[in-house]
Amino acid sequence: QLQASGGGLVQPGGSLRLFCAASGLTLDDYSVGWFRQAPGKEREGASCISSDDGSTYYGDSVKGRFTISRGNAKNTVHLQMNSLNPEDTALYYCVAGHRCEFEASSWRYWGQGTQVTVSS
Repeated sequence: QLQASGGGLVQPGGSLRLFCAASGLTLDDYSVGWFRQAPGKEREGASCISSDDGSTYYGDSVKGRFTISRGNAKNTVHLQMNSLNPEDTALYYCVAGHRCEFEASSWRYWGQGTQVTVSS
């Protein structure tokens, strides 16, 4: 299972760090990603880190502002989000699978989501 945490309310321009923790599976064996879904919008791939070589990928809307990394603590992945704006408001899900791609159906494991709200 995957557990996402770290969401909250932040002002525009602020930062948040999301955490994805796993139980029952070893995250180092999987590619890990973050998807997000805002009300009334389709689910969107934000970022992923490959299990093959650690390559990282970002959606166009977050590129240059978000950074995904594997945590020092075993079985964790982080998403550092900087320069947040109201368009980043969404429910953020961590996912694990075998390939790093932004097609939601490709991911085997999904966490329950953590809410990020960017508002003044």
